[in-house]
Amino acid sequence: MADHPGFHSLHDEAAASLSVEGSLPPWLTGSLVRNGPGAFSFPGGSAVDHWFDGLAMLYRFTFDPGEGQVHYRNRFLRTDAYEAARAGEFDGGFATGETTLRSRLATFLKSPYDNTNIIVERVGDDFLALTESPRWVVVDPDTLDTTGHVTYEGSAPSGQLSCAHFKRDPATGRLLTVDTEFGRTSTYHVYAMDGPQDRHHIGSVDTDKPAYMHSFAITPRYVLLTEFPLRLDPQRFLKPGRQDPFIEQFEWEPGRGTRVIVVDRTTGETVATPTAEPTFGFHHVNAFERAGGDEIVFDLETVPDATTIDSLYLDELRAGDLDTLAGRLDRFTVSLDGDSRYGPGDATVERETLYDQGTALPTVSPARWCHRHRYVYAMSMDQPATGWAHGVLKIDADTGDAVEHRDGGDYLGEPIFVPDPGGDAEDDGVVLSVALDDADDTSRLVVLDGDTLTERARVTLPHQVPFDFHGRYLPDVRVAE
Repeated sequence: MADHPGFHSLHDEAAASLSVEGSLPPWLTGSLVRNGPGAFSFPGGSAVDHWFDGLAMLYRFTFDPGEGQVHYRNRFLRTDAYEAARAGEFDGGFATGETTLRSRLATFLKSPYDNTNIIVERVGDDFLALTESPRWVVVDPDTLDTTGHVTYEGSAPSGQLSCAHFKRDPATGRLLTVDTEFGRTSTYHVYAMDGPQDRHHIGSVDTDKPAYMHSFAITPRYVLLTEFPLRLDPQRFLKPGRQDPFIEQFEWEPGRGTRVIVVDRTTGETVATPTAEPTFGFHHVNAFERAGGDEIVFDLETVPDATTIDSLYLDELRAGDLDTLAGRLDRFTVSLDGDSRYGPGDATVERETLYDQGTALPTVSPARWCHRHRYVYAMSMDQPATGWAHGVLKIDADTGDAVEHRDGGDYLGEPIFVPDPGGDAEDDGVVLSVALDDADDTSRLVVLDGDTLTERARVTLPHQVPFDFHGRYLPDVRVAE
């Protein structure tokens, strides 16, 4: 079987003004900036084993509806990891390479891993490329130049592992995130920030064995940490000899269940820790409050266990072996009184399935962050998965109904909803997705109607883009006047 086209290495960097087929809405004048692994093998013979370890490549799509164009650019981040890979000296990452965990932590402390290939987020006046390292890469959103590194140097507590996804409070514009600090007693540190060095400590939570957490959720009053039973024993740091890659140090312990930690954003107090059945997930969709704040609701894409990480090794992906990749959309409701099914406590958590036909990388309108949402947009995966996403879904969280779009390419990536600033309904806007066409050896950006998912416009890119991770629509990154 030929290698899957979504996991090839793209070494070309391009800048071009591309004609639009169809029409862009006149209000769509910002930029979509996407991030993800662009290359998996490098000059000198070094290569990575896992999709998550590909070298970070940024893609910028600046919309110019007046001219009927999209101005496109793609570029590798010029990081230490990039330079090492080009010199044939790439020595490991999330799931590639062997090292002692003690050495890995020493590297975290002295010069943390900088292959920041997850997302680009605006933090204060800076645009930062992020991964699960506490070392962030500063980029110019216009040129995609790498302009520096940032590591927090203030007095607030911090850790050696960070959530890759920050959460923005739509009321204040502040970002919140979570660090994990390893030790004999490990700690999750929750904080808000207005800039890379402007950090406010909200609160900390101790844990005997820290969990792998890629994201979390917020409401106007609370931060929600979902502590899956994929756990790391910090005592393993002291073991001599070479050990498995970083993520393989975590062990699946389903007997622990999934602990939901509710932290008050004002006081920093942990107000509840109910436990649900064991599950695993990467991406929280959104969270909100109801019943006067006594109920907290969050939607999470789940898979039964952590074997999904193993399924993302490149040998399996390139062979089309994607049978554990598809997720389902679940809703968790935390009631801040009562007893848990796992024993007495001050809260309960209940779980219900909203959609179980196969999803990946779910998102909602940014206008609904921290508020009740109705629509979730996601990649459409067969369940069980038989290949990459062949469509984009619009899921009605109230009814469980879904609309699907399957056009523009053989595979479609993460859907990003951009609200119409003059619209009234939650789904007034457009959905942006990058499609890969295997037969034509190309990729396209497709612009879909947020209500119907019908195509409004498409743009053909100058090359075929490998599957990436996450994007942000940045309304202030515009065509230069």
